[in-house]
Amino acid sequence: MRIYTKTGDNGTTRLVDGECVQKFNPRVEAYGSVDELNASLGVVRSHLLDSKLPFIEIEALIAQIQSELFSVGSLLATGDVEVFKKLPAIADTHIEQLEKWIDHYTEGPAELKNFILPSGHLVASLLHVSRTSCRRAERRSSEIMAKENHYQNVLIYLNRLSDLLFTWARWVNYKSNVAETIWKKS
Repeated sequence: MRIYTKTGDNGTTRLVDGECVQKFNPRVEAYGSVDELNASLGVVRSHLLDSKLPFIEIEALIAQIQSELFSVGSLLATGDVEVFKKLPAIADTHIEQLEKWIDHYTEGPAELKNFILPSGHLVASLLHVSRTSCRRAERRSSEIMAKENHYQNVLIYLNRLSDLLFTWARWVNYKSNVAETIWKKS
């Protein structure tokens, strides 16, 4: 199978349900943002795998999330409700798992009383980059959900995931004994 199809040469692409749309379509923007997030998390995993860090345990969790993000992307890549129902779903259990991880990884770092700057250990900084990618994916997805409410769990999942990425960034700094940089108002 060839990797190039030439179908995008005129600025269009096909969705999962076969619909042909412009590449700047909000749906393409949404699943494209999820794809960027997934790639960003791949960079985080690479840094985790290349070292013997005290926080390697999150590597396997990130791998699980990356697989779930493929489901998120495929769900966003269809406007046909019947096709949507046949795709791997983002269930309440996926969201609940993210919430459990947030609760677990919040236990170490000090209570957050100020805004902090995205910084610290390289992995923490990369998690902050992933968090901002996740927020963009959430914004793009909310554009779709405004018209099609069956995407509710996709939007909730992305919202919780951005919270988890923030939590992990703080936890990585905590485990690395790297102080957080407090935002200083000008």
